[in-house]
Amino acid sequence: MSTKKQPINFLNYPLLKRFFKSFFYPRIFQWITVLVFGVIMVETLAGPTNVGENFGSAATWVLWWPLIPFFFFLLGRFWCGICPFAWVSDLTQKLFGANLKVPKFIRKNGLWIIDITFIFITWSDHIWGIVESPRGTGTLLLLILAGVMVSALLFERRTWCRYLCFLGSLSGNYSRAGMLELRADKETCKTCNTRDCYKGNDKTPGCPMFEFPMAMDNNANCNLCGNCIKSCPHDSIRLTPRKPTSEFWSMSRAHFEESFLAIVIVGIVFVQNITMLDFYPNFLKWVELTLGIANQDIVFTILFIFAMTTPVLLLFAATAFSKRSTGETIRNAFARFGYAVIPLDLASHMAHNLFHLLAEGKATYYTFMGLFGVHVEGPTSFIADPTIQIMQYFLVIAGTLGSLYTAYRIAKNNYGVSKALSVAMPYLAVILLFGILNYLTFTVRMTMRM
Repeated sequence: MSTKKQPINFLNYPLLKRFFKSFFYPRIFQWITVLVFGVIMVETLAGPTNVGENFGSAATWVLWWPLIPFFFFLLGRFWCGICPFAWVSDLTQKLFGANLKVPKFIRKNGLWIIDITFIFITWSDHIWGIVESPRGTGTLLLLILAGVMVSALLFERRTWCRYLCFLGSLSGNYSRAGMLELRADKETCKTCNTRDCYKGNDKTPGCPMFEFPMAMDNNANCNLCGNCIKSCPHDSIRLTPRKPTSEFWSMSRAHFEESFLAIVIVGIVFVQNITMLDFYPNFLKWVELTLGIANQDIVFTILFIFAMTTPVLLLFAATAFSKRSTGETIRNAFARFGYAVIPLDLASHMAHNLFHLLAEGKATYYTFMGLFGVHVEGPTSFIADPTIQIMQYFLVIAGTLGSLYTAYRIAKNNYGVSKALSVAMPYLAVILLFGILNYLTFTVRMTMRM
């Protein structure tokens, strides 16, 4: 009689388990990020105004931002656990926090608040040039810091991280496609009367993200802070690798807001790609002349709205066609299948950022040396453009295939093998179109940020 092979539990390795349970996890990483982001904030607010000479801008937009989607894919929301703003939140709350309950409005509408904020910040970058301006980057970081501190002063745990951070929904979506998960053994948890993993104890705080490990079935709100690993009296917590995107196939709950952002990101990433291509200024001018509008900001806003709404409308159309085979409401089906585009979102985001990381990465070193008065010049790229382009193609193709397979598996798991292909077919056609459009944008060289 064969037995199902148990997944590797990294916490079964004594050294790793000891580290996760120690005082130094995740503090040792937090100390580093707090120090680095402290330097970044000083540089962006008081350093050189030329983006090409400012370490804060280079470290934020050429190093940190490009690496973020790779973090989410490989390690889930680990970054959120070591984020310097999370450290500020914990410290502020410990010293001055009122620890009020999170208002129902925020709990109910947090995802929509995050979606709207993310869209607004992306739009405002193109209007006001946040990335190209060290002072703009510093101001954005200051606004985030202010939001974090106000939230920590008023509300319990990491309310900002869970309900208000503009990266929250993005990181939650991307980490669901990731290769690492933290879960609890439900059978062991049934015998537990302490619930220390959620409530905390005299040595370790409860889950800062309001998660109860026993009930967790997704990665969206686990930041791998390690609190539950430290506080669980029964060693019920496991940390295991898994197949990328597999979480989407067996989800028990689908949230319309998360799916909506996933679809909108298809358009946002496409806009981000188009605006960094050589022909974009001429294209923008052509649109101005065609529409008879002389204001570039208005023209971009129209294009931005069009780019976001088109994928949403296409997925609604696919849902309407698929509904013939399922009889399910359009809202519910949209919510369920919207997650299928996340692998393509993630891959396209990674491909876009890969150019900045590999073609401009050395700028981080050059500007860092500038902090010490050492002037260093040279090529900013690590590898040649054609090699980067091949890597971008690979990522987009892999993401497209991942989304196609995810859509099919969602259909199969919810409607059975006999209906799976007919239900999934409209979504497969839309996803393939998204993949082709993304692939085409990477056939043209992008412009640099630095």
